[in-house]
Amino acid sequence: MSKLPLPPDLPPLPLLQADCGNCFALCCVALPFAKSADFAVNKSAGTPCKNLQQDFRCGIHTRLRDTGFQGCTVFDCFGAGQQVSQVTFGGRDWRAHPETRAEMFEVFPVMRQLHELLRYVAEALTLPAAAPVHPGLREALTRTRQLVDADAHTLTALDVPALRQEINTLLLKTSELVRAKTPGRKKNHRGADLIGARLSGADLRGANLRGAYLIAADLSGADLRGADLIGADLRDANLAGADLRDTLFLTQPQLNAAQGTPTTHIPPTLTHPTHGHPPAP
Repeated sequence: MSKLPLPPDLPPLPLLQADCGNCFALCCVALPFAKSADFAVNKSAGTPCKNLQQDFRCGIHTRLRDTGFQGCTVFDCFGAGQQVSQVTFGGRDWRAHPETRAEMFEVFPVMRQLHELLRYVAEALTLPAAAPVHPGLREALTRTRQLVDADAHTLTALDVPALRQEINTLLLKTSELVRAKTPGRKKNHRGADLIGARLSGADLRGANLRGAYLIAADLSGADLRGADLIGADLRDANLAGADLRDTLFLTQPQLNAAQGTPTTHIPPTLTHPTHGHPPAP
């Protein structure tokens, strides 16, 4: 699946990856988390994490996994943090301007979803096989891009589920068109419970793995080229030697949550998982 650059007449995209240096640590404050394997403590939405420092940096950034905050290492806001901090609120941070707190924390999760949608739509527009839906995708990208630059009131009033449903229809059609180019019978594991599944060496080319639970699954050496991975849960999945080139809608947070090695083949726009799979006993 060759990919083409976005047409020059489309509106430029914001940075769709986190730039923590230009964010007011919104993920560390606005979002809640529950004590679990991913987080060492409970934290309610709008409450700063106990590890957050006055300069908006994490006090245990280099020790997150060792101290029980694995969830922080796999989270990515798709660039929503710096957009809300520097554009929506014009560089006014919630500490110096406490009147912005409630609205800023409400806008952040909305912006994250918009940026995630932009990332998927932009990818779909690079896929030649999806040409029949490119007009709809172009319209969706332009409209979503305009929303990203909207004011806080517009963003908090936005019907995000309706927008997601509308765009998901286009992404699903994109998936069907692209995966149809993959030869052979394609497996349908949409939303399947594949937790801990033994899929080492499996032929999953062109498979539908949308929303599949692949937690701790053994995908070592599996061929996932052309597979649709939108929303798939890859936490602790073994991707050693797996081929994920030309997968559809694979994101960096998904890879960060998995376990891979230098032999894991990934799209050139992404980076290898930050932690490897332990050797077999």
